[in-house]
Amino acid sequence: MEIWSAALTLWLIMDPLGNLPVFMSILKAVPEERRCKILIRELIIALIIMLIFLFSGESILKMMHLRTESVSIAGGIILFLIGIKMIFPQKSNGSSSEESTEEPFIVPLATPLIAGPSLLAALMLLANRQPDMTLEWTVATIGAWAASSLILLASGKLYKILGDRGLTAIERLMGMILVMLSVQMLLDGFVEYLR
Repeated sequence: MEIWSAALTLWLIMDPLGNLPVFMSILKAVPEERRCKILIRELIIALIIMLIFLFSGESILKMMHLRTESVSIAGGIILFLIGIKMIFPQKSNGSSSEESTEEPFIVPLATPLIAGPSLLAALMLLANRQPDMTLEWTVATIGAWAASSLILLASGKLYKILGDRGLTAIERLMGMILVMLSVQMLLDGFVEYLR
């Protein structure tokens, strides 16, 4: 996998456009002058979590005696399910986190919305598959994070421009791309296992 392909995959998993309404809902009770500061803090925490999993991913997999093929197949299944949810979203009844008036800290913004389980699994997979490319994976991770950060920091303007329908259309397109990437990841895992 090349650096741009890895960055695109990580960005698609982060799903910043799909998370825009959730972020806006969680932060609606927070005073407007604090929203940007909270968002920056949560984005930095998410980046730290992502880099920890990227650099310690290989050690975690060795400690758990997991083979690369099993992580690739499991990662493909998880990405497939996320892609399907993006294409066919379910109506939410409003979670308790969305209704909370408290200022969010780490949960749910930094994790699981930005640095979710599937993203962390993908980072561990990258680190384990080609450990000699740690610098490239770091650049891809920071690039995907930066692109997501810009989108989330401009959430108010983007939401006004795109509206609900525009965001839904983009999220479904991203879901289709993610499903294709997940199928490729599954096939790669099966091919490696059968060898």
